[in-house]
Amino acid sequence: MDLSVIIVNYNTCRLTVNCIHSVRQSVLEQAYEIIVVDNASSDASVGAIRTEFGSEVSLLVNDLNQGFSKANNQGMRIARGRYILLLNSDTIVQPDTLQTMLDFMDSHPKVGAAGCKVVLPDGSLDKACRRGFPTPSASFYYAFGLSKLFPDKPKFNQYQLGYLDPDQDYPVDCLVGAFMMVRREAIDQVGMLDEDFFMYGEDIDWCYRIKEAGWQIHYYPYTQITHYKGASSRRKPFKIIYEFHRAMVLFHKKHYSKKYPALVTGLVYTGIAVKLGLSLLLNRFGSVR
Repeated sequence: MDLSVIIVNYNTCRLTVNCIHSVRQSVLEQAYEIIVVDNASSDASVGAIRTEFGSEVSLLVNDLNQGFSKANNQGMRIARGRYILLLNSDTIVQPDTLQTMLDFMDSHPKVGAAGCKVVLPDGSLDKACRRGFPTPSASFYYAFGLSKLFPDKPKFNQYQLGYLDPDQDYPVDCLVGAFMMVRREAIDQVGMLDEDFFMYGEDIDWCYRIKEAGWQIHYYPYTQITHYKGASSRRKPFKIIYEFHRAMVLFHKKHYSKKYPALVTGLVYTGIAVKLGLSLLLNRFGSVR
């Protein structure tokens, strides 16, 4: 088996079905499998997947919502592929996407993980698809808008890499979990996703560990997928906002707290707390998208 495609589903029935169809329509020479992990969906997802795809999809059904990391790890434990692809349920891959990325990985054995170009439904770039690590300085420049004020300055664009051409390929620090193809050997070396991250930050943490182990992370935009995130403007549940900010604290504590003075760490945590409060206020009044 060359490729294991892992899709985590949580109440996204139609999106997930469409995503699976796009994978099955891939023009692919190598053998692949699709593994769907359902996180206790309350919609018609499980029945629809079984009805439409039957044995063509390996379906794991959880009794409780285990979170993104745990669910992906469940899929990885039964995966047989030389490569593991984390693929969001709200994405559509192009017919050439999987083959293009497999060819790239096969011809670059030092690359531990790679991602393609990810675009939003309006055609704009999903900026999370190629990022730098959220160091304190990178986070500061991003949070206070300096990256937007000076878009061509690498110093102020360490996180979203806005100064780089999105249509060229290059090494990056981290990719997005919506589409991340990872080499089996890299996983064997660094382990699977950190399950302390519930639904945010696990992709950045994984890339950090993969790079620390000596593997390269590469952005390869010569094929693309569409990511339908943010399609709804409804207010977000508290848990989503909370987990987003908790992931920031967890990542800094795990990777940076011992590398920076206590004052810097205190400022980082204070900034995250302030941002959490503002996000909750904005969400309360329906301004958060």
